[in-house]
Amino acid sequence: MAQAEEKREENHVLLVAFSSQGHINPMLRLGKRLAARGIHVTLATTEITRHRMLKSSGAGPADHVTGIELLFFSDGLSLDYDRKTNLDVYMDILGKHGPSNLSALIKEHYTSPKKLLCLVTNPFVPWVSDVAAEYNIPCAMLWIQPCALYAIYYRCFNKLSAFPTLTDPDMVVELPGLPSMEKEDLPSFVLPNNPFGSFPKLFSELFQGMEKFKWVLGNSFYELEKHVIDSICELYPIRPIGPLVPPTLLGQDQELEDASVDMWKSDETCIEWLTQQPPSSVIYVSFGSIVVLPAKQMEAIATALKNVKRPFLWVVKPPEFPTPDGAGQLPSWFLEETKDQGQVVRWSPQTRVLSHPAVACFITHCGWNSMLETICSGIPLIAYPQWTLQPTNAKLIVDVFKIGVRIKKEADGNISSEVIEKCIEEVMVGPVAEQLRKNAMALKAEAQKAVAADGSSDENIRLFVEEITCDSCKKDGSPNVGNLSHEGQDKVSDKGV
Repeated sequence: MAQAEEKREENHVLLVAFSSQGHINPMLRLGKRLAARGIHVTLATTEITRHRMLKSSGAGPADHVTGIELLFFSDGLSLDYDRKTNLDVYMDILGKHGPSNLSALIKEHYTSPKKLLCLVTNPFVPWVSDVAAEYNIPCAMLWIQPCALYAIYYRCFNKLSAFPTLTDPDMVVELPGLPSMEKEDLPSFVLPNNPFGSFPKLFSELFQGMEKFKWVLGNSFYELEKHVIDSICELYPIRPIGPLVPPTLLGQDQELEDASVDMWKSDETCIEWLTQQPPSSVIYVSFGSIVVLPAKQMEAIATALKNVKRPFLWVVKPPEFPTPDGAGQLPSWFLEETKDQGQVVRWSPQTRVLSHPAVACFITHCGWNSMLETICSGIPLIAYPQWTLQPTNAKLIVDVFKIGVRIKKEADGNISSEVIEKCIEEVMVGPVAEQLRKNAMALKAEAQKAVAADGSSDENIRLFVEEITCDSCKKDGSPNVGNLSHEGQDKVSDKGV
């Protein structure tokens, strides 16, 4: 028994994720792919995750997700603290308490922490690399955004390219491997008027200290972002190992279980409703779990959906902390006037919705997980980005991937129902819609190839496992993906390594 436990620790990878459904699920899916290659995997995150999971399911203690053990540590705050509203304060407290609490968890659960093959973190808990160094454990980072964002942040925070400043806020940014980007196309954390001070600081420290990570893995696939992946290879390469989405979206064995958590209970009745709709007829609308739209924008979307007279499924998650101005709430007239046209749910089983034959397009906030799920479903998008990476994702949708259109804001920051209606018609009927669907189906096929045996992402997972289990690699600290030469990267660029 002792020998078995020792062997388990020697062949063990610890994943550490920020407490957000969109951060945890890609980590869990990476864990499943590692487990399929004989690696024992555990995921650690903060206690608030366990609290939300239990609240959603109403079940007993959550300590496993489809074979992956879950461990929890304190972020230094009470469970009822409003982390979303006080984001800067939360990130500061997490950065102070997270390292020591994670270290204590490792000491508690591993008799010999140095036998861990690797710690894998994501960019929102970068201090995990310091905990790994404390125990002399190699550390990898799973980049959970597009590789394009990785390249943008690397160049911005290492001052390798020019970005908007207070004196030149409207400058056009030119970066290798990407189209020209205006202010509205850039991630909010590189803009001079960004209101969240903790994130530019976090990313600045992260990208100026990349030597702490032996590997950078990306939740993308080479064929989707090859130009920007190639452009960053001379600086600090990223290995795409995605898309990290449910196996059913990738054409894989239907018997394979997905590894994911859901912190909100889905309304399954929407699937029954979808089956009653004609093929490629339904407009799916969802803005994720964080975005709360102002009342005027909710009104514009509601009016547009009513006016186009097409079936719709709209996910409207009530704000956790309601505001007096009605933000995030449906207009009072909407449900009655559209009761025979569409359905509104608090939360949906999104991957089942996107893969349903009745769905024609997706109006989205452009979160990366939602985008990957949509790409793997082969349907066009209508981009309505809000903040952080979403404006850049919208740019990718329209000008790089060419699988959707973008809702343009007016000068006052609001949107009009007329613009939304035009976008819906553009992706639903006519030659533009036909080309968008064709492009979306082509990318769906490429995603399936990437994760199939010998595909670009499958090959990168294989190489990662080989390297973390290689005795000489563990001893001398190589190979380090960040130290691959440009010539070395060229030799494997056809696989996206």
